[in-house]
Amino acid sequence: MLELGSPLLAVVEAWAAALASMPVIAWGATAFIVDDIQPVDAPAFPSGRATFRTETPVVMKGSGRDEHGTRTTRQAWCLPSDPEWEVFVQNNLRRKAETVNLDPDVSVEGVGWVGAKRSFAVGSSRGAGGRKPGACVEITVSGPPETLSALHSWGLGQANSTGMGWIGA
Repeated sequence: MLELGSPLLAVVEAWAAALASMPVIAWGATAFIVDDIQPVDAPAFPSGRATFRTETPVVMKGSGRDEHGTRTTRQAWCLPSDPEWEVFVQNNLRRKAETVNLDPDVSVEGVGWVGAKRSFAVGSSRGAGGRKPGACVEITVSGPPETLSALHSWGLGQANSTGMGWIGA
C-alpha cells in the first residue's frame, strides 16, 4: 500500500486520476502494481482539537542561537525535548495554513509521546546532502477544523515532501 497526501483536494484528485490510468508505477528499482486507487478524506475535527501522531520522524530546525541571541549554527535541528521545538512546530503549522489560505490560528497544546531520535541521510538535486535528525511524535493541537484537516494531510514539521512528519490515519 502506498499513501500520498496533500492539503489541496485538487492535487489529490489529479493524483488519483493519473494513478488510476497506470497499471504499474515504476519508483526507482521498485515496481508497484496498481490494483485500486482510493482517495481518503482527512478527519473533520469538528471540536477544533486534534491529536496527531506521526508515522515518520518530524524534523524541525531551531533558531541556532545561543543564550545571548547570537547565531552559532545554521544547522540547528531541534527535537521535541528541546525548549524551542513546540514554538517552531506551531509557527510551521501556521505558515502551512497561510500557504493554502486557511485560518492560521493553530496552537500546539502539548506533546504526548516522543519516539526515539533517528537521523536520515538526505540529498538534493543540487548535490547538497546531509543528515536530518528527528523523532516520531504525538501532539495535541487546536484550531479551526478546516485547518486541522488540511494539516493532517500535510504533515508535521519540515521536509514533508521527502516523507518526514507523516501523520497516521
